[in-house]
Amino acid sequence: MDRLKCIEVFNEVARSRSFSAAALRLGMAKGNVSKHVAWLEEMLGAQLLTRTTKSVNLTDAGLSLLERGQDLVDRFDLVQEAVRGAVMAARGIIRIGTPPSFGAVELIPLITAFSTLHPDIQFAIHLDDGKLNLISEGLDLSVRIAPWLKDTSLVAKKLGNAPQVLVASPAYLATKGYPQVPQDLLSHDCLVNALKSPTNFWNFAGPHGKASVRVSGSMRANFGDALRHAALLGQGISMHPTYMVAQDILERRLSLVLPTYKPTGLDIYAVYPSRRNLPGRVRLFLAFLQERFEIAAAEQLQCQE
Repeated sequence: MDRLKCIEVFNEVARSRSFSAAALRLGMAKGNVSKHVAWLEEMLGAQLLTRTTKSVNLTDAGLSLLERGQDLVDRFDLVQEAVRGAVMAARGIIRIGTPPSFGAVELIPLITAFSTLHPDIQFAIHLDDGKLNLISEGLDLSVRIAPWLKDTSLVAKKLGNAPQVLVASPAYLATKGYPQVPQDLLSHDCLVNALKSPTNFWNFAGPHGKASVRVSGSMRANFGDALRHAALLGQGISMHPTYMVAQDILERRLSLVLPTYKPTGLDIYAVYPSRRNLPGRVRLFLAFLQERFEIAAAEQLQCQE
């Protein structure tokens, strides 16, 4: 068998602690995954994994291989890219995490445009609330949208900004009334994103300076999509990045709330493990993302002028 392929298969099993998950991620039959690991154990003369009906765990030998095995795979990828040079296009799979709405509205069109330039690069997209461990999940990078990043163990490249707006359904506002200033939100049902507003504070910049209100309501969620649907059903007022609700506003399913007060915006980051040997295909995609976001920011600035 291909020793490097066996190490790659082992790495996936070791990271996910599951033969089934590794098979799904690699697009292989579960039995074939088991054969690769068994061959590797026989070749090395060491048990790498202990298996029970409920779990898969690493032995000391397996842990040692996991620590060194990914570096072997990454180095071989670099060798392949160096040998191919300019005569062959970049190729391989980019495993990327993304928040669901950003992925559907913003990232998929960018990936589509990138794929026309680099047809030999494929993407595996994982829905990511920002808590996935990039290394254990085998992700090359993740898009994260937040006021700030807490995880300093990752390399973060800021791509751009995501302005936010307050919205509610016309039916809700017809019943509950339109807030005029942020303090009016205290008497409204506010739908809170638990990740972006963990302490329930909504912050604004308005005609009279900054304002901060601790809101409350009938619903909290860790994904904005759930809160958007609740707002569409007339459940209350929610705060979202503009890209998530722009179409709803255009088609009058949702109305802007407090339009003269701007909620604190979010930053859009591409984060990836802090390892030296970042695959060339990932570098290529990161450069593409940065260029497209810079173009979008310049166009937005021109519109404001």
